[in-house]
Amino acid sequence: MSNSTPATIEDVARIANVSIATVSRAIHMPEKVANSTRLKVNQAIAVTGYTTNAMARSLRLGRSNMILVVAPDIGDPNFSNILIGLENEARSHGYGILIGHTQNDAQRGLEYLKFLNSNQAAGLILFTGILPFGHQTMTARLPPSVGVFEPVFNGGIPYVGVDDIAGARKAVDLLIAEGHRKIAFIGDSRTRLAYSRRRMGYEAGLDAAGIGANLRIILEGDGTIESGRLAVEQLFMRDTLPTAFMCVNDQTAIGVMIGLKTRGYDIPEDFSVTGFDDVPQAVFMTPSLTTIRQPRTAIGKHAMALLLELLSDGEPPETEILLRPDLVVRNSVSAPSRARR
Repeated sequence: MSNSTPATIEDVARIANVSIATVSRAIHMPEKVANSTRLKVNQAIAVTGYTTNAMARSLRLGRSNMILVVAPDIGDPNFSNILIGLENEARSHGYGILIGHTQNDAQRGLEYLKFLNSNQAAGLILFTGILPFGHQTMTARLPPSVGVFEPVFNGGIPYVGVDDIAGARKAVDLLIAEGHRKIAFIGDSRTRLAYSRRRMGYEAGLDAAGIGANLRIILEGDGTIESGRLAVEQLFMRDTLPTAFMCVNDQTAIGVMIGLKTRGYDIPEDFSVTGFDDVPQAVFMTPSLTTIRQPRTAIGKHAMALLLELLSDGEPPETEILLRPDLVVRNSVSAPSRARR
């Protein structure tokens, strides 16, 4: 879209190939729209910049009962279901939702920071894991805020998410129970606290099983499909192969599966693979992916409830709320083959 021409809801509908009414429902009542349609609308919003323009209109109207949700990637499969929980809880208390899509762009983060400092958003839900970058005085004047999905690395604000350590422990315990001892952890990160917590669960499981450091393989990654594929290539170049891959998320696991299949290996006959999140693609992989399921809608509901308590009382009753994840056993895990034990 042209920077000089504000995007309209008609633009979003045209790009998403849906009706204007469907766009409106996807924004204001996402629980009533199919996931595939909501994803198309969110992608069209990102392309047109319509959400940013909607914020500007809201500013002119002087609204004060809006909650700003800032996310780095509204196309992330985890985003839409968490948003449903956020939206339902907000609406039940008379609040509306505005979506800020940063696309991992610091300048966009600064724009949303300026918007927050206009006092037109009552509160902030932050998916990015970091506070918006900007002038120190603006950051200090943030409204009540809650981190969701990713603990806030540099903010010290309350957080609602899944128990990453417990979830990772469930995955590694399954692999150990199947007989695996040389298990690779793919996706370690020094800046993503959720990922580092998942590594902690991996380490705790191996410690409990008495598996020493010589059998542990840990590779960094950014949570993308490509990072999982590259991890497989690195391990083959090193000639250091595990019998199982424990991946920091499902996208990484999908990349690992692609890398292994490209080399002609069978899953789980040759290698077992686990993920984390239970994104929709997980069940459609061949084989279907064993993973850890996040209670995404419940996370959104609890996060908004916590933010509303902050708006009411000013002090968080809890600084961290961790919901229980579930192990979803499918077909990507089996006992290690004798040749690879």
